[in-house]
Amino acid sequence: SADGSVCMDSGWLTCQTEIRLRLHFSKMSPVSITKKKYKKSRFRIKLTLEGVEEEEEEDDEDDEEPEQSAASWHKMTTTLETSMISEDGYKSRHSQPECGYALEASQWTEYIIHTMDPDNLELTFDFFEEDMGEHVMPGDAHPGTAGTACLLSSFFVESGKDTGVVTLPIMKRNSRQTLGKVRVDYLVIRPIEGLQCDMSSSFTKYWRKRSAPLDVGHRGAGSTHAAKHTKVRENTIASFKSAANHGAAYVEFDVHLSKDCVPIVYHDLTCCISTKKVNDNRTNPVFLFQQYHPMHSVQQCFPNSGLQPPLQPPTGLPENVGFNIELKWICQMKDGSWEGNLSSYFNMNLFLDIILSCVLQRAGKRRIVFSCFDPDVCTMVRQKQNKYPILFLTQGISETYPELMDIRCRTTQIAMSFAQSENILGVSAHTEELLQNLEHIREAQSKGLVVFCWGDLNNDHDNRTKLREQGIDGLIYDRAVSWTQIKPIPRIKGTFDGDLILFFCCCPELGLMETTPFCITVAAIYSKGYFCRILS
Repeated sequence: SADGSVCMDSGWLTCQTEIRLRLHFSKMSPVSITKKKYKKSRFRIKLTLEGVEEEEEEDDEDDEEPEQSAASWHKMTTTLETSMISEDGYKSRHSQPECGYALEASQWTEYIIHTMDPDNLELTFDFFEEDMGEHVMPGDAHPGTAGTACLLSSFFVESGKDTGVVTLPIMKRNSRQTLGKVRVDYLVIRPIEGLQCDMSSSFTKYWRKRSAPLDVGHRGAGSTHAAKHTKVRENTIASFKSAANHGAAYVEFDVHLSKDCVPIVYHDLTCCISTKKVNDNRTNPVFLFQQYHPMHSVQQCFPNSGLQPPLQPPTGLPENVGFNIELKWICQMKDGSWEGNLSSYFNMNLFLDIILSCVLQRAGKRRIVFSCFDPDVCTMVRQKQNKYPILFLTQGISETYPELMDIRCRTTQIAMSFAQSENILGVSAHTEELLQNLEHIREAQSKGLVVFCWGDLNNDHDNRTKLREQGIDGLIYDRAVSWTQIKPIPRIKGTFDGDLILFFCCCPELGLMETTPFCITVAAIYSKGYFCRILS
């Protein structure tokens, strides 16, 4: 590393697949026992795995040796490790004790499997009964085996999902009776298709400590919905330029996919539009936004980077201005509700492969830091590539926002443990909790983590001063400066022609002070309304 220390890293996925099985108390106890005999028992759980062997008759005996060699190779390259995190700390990527671990309500237990043969594994949870009066120790006497629960890895392909929860029956060891059931949370991480990373540059854990924290422009020049909002529309190139012109070292913006899988810069998960007739004599409706929301494709945020033919014109944003790219993903609240009322979303591997490929191919020398509120997205970004770092966004303990379902998101301290366990750059903490526990900043930095902070409280000068004095690494806030006044957006005129609507307007929001056509493609209809993307 830059300071001369030697660091060892697991790297990134190339041709392997990583399967993660998790047991945790985010929603409820993962183990439910129905047999009276075991109602008051406490169990320790150990995961074992082996390949599923298929017997096939071979006419040619000479063909057996290569097949056996391939099977042996896949078996040799399959590894199983365990990680545990809690507010008190973490223990990552280690072997299980002989009888596994007991589950704790405040602990996240994760089994990590690397394999070249992800569809041909038998994953078995062994349940060991232990005396409730004895202290749980990894090396204590071998307790009795009560039952097992089995999962075939082919389930992930058959289900068509890379994330989710599967419920397995716990069967008694020597009979067909069930003891209860276990809820297993799973995550399957696959390498990026069609893109090879290398060691030419790697910043996943690199951070140069500065004498002063970085100023990061929230959604560019600031949120349009803030109390004293800027006149420039958030998450637009014009907003990024404005923030850069006022000294922002980074601009923060939100990225997710349109329904047709185009990466777009936009904050909300849905975009509401309404229909309105021009007059009673006309039958063709003109679609008007309830509030004008320009969107950019992510490609527009980067110069051509030497790609031919050029797909987008250069943005004009100086390359020394970094991007803090927030990867939007739906969050589940502790009450069971979902953000945006979207209980289902994209396949996470597909979602990230598209966005990461776009950034990796186009970012050039620009500094990039990803961030996300979803810990699984953070894990995937870390495992899929080795070039750009990611920060775990956490709201912590808050009176402003509802508590999240995932226990890894509930406090800044457990967020630190997660960041350490996954070996990511650091955390982006909510200022509301940081101001009540300023020692969290130094604590996280002592653990080798970078600390950014976000939230409306950052817009207060005194709060920013406190955080700077504590050595915060980055401040994300709405730029409190005097912005150049711009003309209001003129009335939008349009013609309706099937799925294509052409709008002609003078658009200062995008920095285009001339008549510009826009193509709006209705990509999907969600429960909250239409979700559109706009490409200039």
